[in-house]
Amino acid sequence: MIRTEALTKVFESGRKNVSVRAVEALTLDIKQGEVFGFLGPNGAGKTTTVRMLSALIGPTAGRAWVNNFEVGKQDRDIRASIGILTEQPGMYDRLSAEKNLNIFAQLYGVRDVPGQVEKYLRMLGLWERRKDPAGSFSKGMKQKLAIARAILHEPATLFLDEPTAGLDPEAAKIVRDFIEELKIEGRTIFLCTHNLDEADRLCDRIGVFKQRLIKVDTPSRMRTAMFGREIEFRLRRAEPSMIEQVKHFDFVKNVEVYDNRLIIGIDDPETRNPQLVKALVEAGAEVQFVSEVRHSLEEVYLALVTSGHK
Repeated sequence: MIRTEALTKVFESGRKNVSVRAVEALTLDIKQGEVFGFLGPNGAGKTTTVRMLSALIGPTAGRAWVNNFEVGKQDRDIRASIGILTEQPGMYDRLSAEKNLNIFAQLYGVRDVPGQVEKYLRMLGLWERRKDPAGSFSKGMKQKLAIARAILHEPATLFLDEPTAGLDPEAAKIVRDFIEELKIEGRTIFLCTHNLDEADRLCDRIGVFKQRLIKVDTPSRMRTAMFGREIEFRLRRAEPSMIEQVKHFDFVKNVEVYDNRLIIGIDDPETRNPQLVKALVEAGAEVQFVSEVRHSLEEVYLALVTSGHK
């Protein structure tokens, strides 16, 4: 679990006597086993937040707990109970992949070092290259090796910063499937990513962040809150009389027409759709199909970041 109360970080510039507020009054409550997406533009303070929660830097104000350990008071316990993948993970390039993981497994006090190293090299498709120097790996292979390093000691909470960056589609799918397996095991995952489709698929909830927390919710509820629910009725031919037929319903919020498509805004399509289909058919419409308009998470994200409102 991860919990913060008004967590704040201010960086002071001694030369120019300027303060930079990187994170301001962040309050979050992330449950055990949740995949939480932390989304925001470059420079929004996401990495600073992860560094505070990982007990790598101290907060200026506020409090935070990770795995029931308090930041600033039980930092060694926090660092022992988490795994972290940074945006630019460093490896010992001259050492083999296997040797790299052996070193970190020993630092973490892993009991069965050879077994754990083999387990995660196999899971991430690197076992056949285990004897090769890490410096000979592609960017994507290094990324997978860094993920293996982060999970070697079976941490309760994982901080992942752009885990699929630089991976080809097949490798990215392996990593996404891996994250879903970790979730099933009950691990908490704090995921920073610019891949909004990935966040949409993996995350139970997302937080949109730009120095301050703008919005936290599930992707589907964010869409509904931002755009409402809209249903597309594709007709063979849309006539003015058909449009008027649906406009008179008091539950219809709006009707837009694009060629032979009616986009109708309603709150409860599961209940209302049959009434609308019946009305359209009675007006002479030939209904080809009915589907819900799905706004992308990118549309929601851009709207929130641009406006900055909750």
